[in-house]
This record gives sequence, structure tokens and C-alpha cells, in this order.
Amino acid sequence: MISQQTLRYEVLSVADASRLSEVAIRAYCDHYLHLWHDAGAWYLARSFTPEALAQELLDENARFYLIHFDEEPIGFLKLNLLKPSPCEPSLNALELERIYLQKTATGKGIGTKIVQFVLGHARQMGRQVVWLKAMESSHDAIAFYERMGFVLCGTSKLSFEAMREEYRPMVTMQQML
Repeated sequence: MISQQTLRYEVLSVADASRLSEVAIRAYCDHYLHLWHDAGAWYLARSFTPEALAQELLDENARFYLIHFDEEPIGFLKLNLLKPSPCEPSLNALELERIYLQKTATGKGIGTKIVQFVLGHARQMGRQVVWLKAMESSHDAIAFYERMGFVLCGTSKLSFEAMREEYRPMVTMQQML
């Protein structure tokens, strides 16, 4: 049984960009290279270099957490602390933009604990809704978020040319708090 005590969430700063890059690349490569015509090279260079992550870490509205399980870094989390939901733009919302875990950390209940952490954090901040986007083709992820209380509320499509067409459709999901 996973407890919140077994997990540790380390808030990251721009000084942590290189460490975050290593964990992000490892977690992303474990799950998502099949999405791309170029095996993810374009997206990894765009999103997970230390330089790209340093720019995101400078954003005061963004909060990155390195996720440790038994003191080993196993993934990361990115929250946008105040970003309107496309489905409920008038509400005070938090976006769960990224949750990436290494393959060795999946299937252990860690994702559930992380989402509980995010929801609790949003409540403490006085947010009314937490929202996220998931790939329409990620049936397991969508089912997981539904079990966690999220509901489908919209659709969109990614415009990344390097991405295989069948993986571009996205769903927006949200949970009222």
C-alpha cells in the first residue's frame, strides 16, 4: 500500500532544470515515443531540455514538483496555479498540465496519490475546479481520471506536425471542488 509518506513532492526552481530534464526524458521515453514520426526527438528537444524547462520554471504561475518514491525520483508534475478551464472559464481554476511517471512506478497506486495531492493543493489554494487534457486515444488514462472524479467537458486537437495524426485528438476533463 502506497502512503503519502512514501511519496515526496519536491518543489523545483530554475536551478533544478537539469535534474528535471533527466527525470522528464526518462519518464516520457518510457511511455510516449510511439506518438511521433521521429520517435519523439522534436518534442523532447522542444519540451525537456534543461533550457526549455528553465524557461517554464521561471513562470510564477507554474509549479513543478519532482516526485520521489522511497527517495528515488520517479517522475514529475506540472501545475498551472491559476489557469481558467476551457469548460468553465469564469471559475477560479488550477490546471494539471503534466503528470509523467517512469514505467517502474506505474500500477502501484502512485498516480492516485498524486491526483489526491493535486486536488488537496487546489482546495488549499481556494480553487473551484481542477482541469487537465488527456489524449483521446489514452483510454486507460481517461478511465483513471474518471475514477478520480473528473468528467469529460471538451475536445481539442494538437497541431504538432511531427505527431502521428491518430494521436492528436485531446479531451478536456475537469473536477469541481
